[in-house]
Amino acid sequence: MKTFSCTCSATVFFENSQCVACSSELGWCPACNALRAISQDTNGQYYCGESKCGRRLTKCHNYAVEHVCNRCMLTDTMSRADRGFCDYCRFNDTIPDLRKDGNREKWGRIEIAKRRLLYTLDLLRLPYGDANDGVIPPLAFDFKDDIKSPPYNIWWDMSKEEQVYTGHANGKITINIREADHVEREKARISFGEAHRTVIGHFRHEMGHYFWDLLVLNKCEADFMATFGDHNNPDYSTALEHYYKNGPAANWRKTYISAYATMHPWEDFAESFAAYLNIVTVVDTAFNSTLIPSIDPLQSSFEDMVEQYWNLGLLFNEMNRAMGLLDLVPVVHTPKMLEKVKFIHVLLHNAAKPLLHA
Repeated sequence: MKTFSCTCSATVFFENSQCVACSSELGWCPACNALRAISQDTNGQYYCGESKCGRRLTKCHNYAVEHVCNRCMLTDTMSRADRGFCDYCRFNDTIPDLRKDGNREKWGRIEIAKRRLLYTLDLLRLPYGDANDGVIPPLAFDFKDDIKSPPYNIWWDMSKEEQVYTGHANGKITINIREADHVEREKARISFGEAHRTVIGHFRHEMGHYFWDLLVLNKCEADFMATFGDHNNPDYSTALEHYYKNGPAANWRKTYISAYATMHPWEDFAESFAAYLNIVTVVDTAFNSTLIPSIDPLQSSFEDMVEQYWNLGLLFNEMNRAMGLLDLVPVVHTPKMLEKVKFIHVLLHNAAKPLLHA
């Protein structure tokens, strides 16, 4: 992830909607493909503050009205199909009930994670889209809360009292907004013995299921099975029941990214997909920093990316430990794990859209 500059030269960050140095409003300009200071004329029209750009901008509805977005649209290219939503918010099918205290704040945290996810997909030039784009399956998001507050420890298990499941089905990614509650999410992380449990981690995992449907189903399933195993035997329901009854195999750490990856080849793929996005985002952040020499994840070999990721992990794990924080890179990747993650790397590189040159 890059950092950006306000017109006052202050550094601003991907999530910002206002410069803390000069109080200028900030917005994502599609023409610049960057976060910029935006200004408003006497008629209320917004403009990009970059001197070489100056394009007319319209704030996304979720920026102007709901205050959970910071992206803009190019005013002169907007169509009725946009419905006032930016290129990322247009995928939202369901948002939380904003009449409930705390839901707007949780939704805002979810939107930050979603924007980071889609930014990475765009960085990798991956194909995705909704029904209007003719993409099958069409991508959509549901951000929902439980209908009623369940007893402690119920909302994340498989019991019948659960109302909303975080998951993926036919292009629809559903996130239970309780994942944006820091306290509840930490309870779940400890209960499951997870090294990390984050909102963006859920997005990356569920997007793995989306891309399995998009890039693997009926296309390269034989190659997938050679790496991850037969997803038809046992079937998903049987594997799910077995996992929650018996747990993972005792030696799972030798070949799987996580315990949950052992449940079924689809989950192994999704966990490996999330791990690959972790590698890309960490290496890309370092690459765009002036503090640490790094490599371009878009131009480097998989092996060089992994080496860079681990070098950064060793450094930042020790920094985090010095501050009493969780490790940035908590998993030791075995050769078998890396074989699976490399499958993702090759799959996504082959699917990347051609790079357009000016």
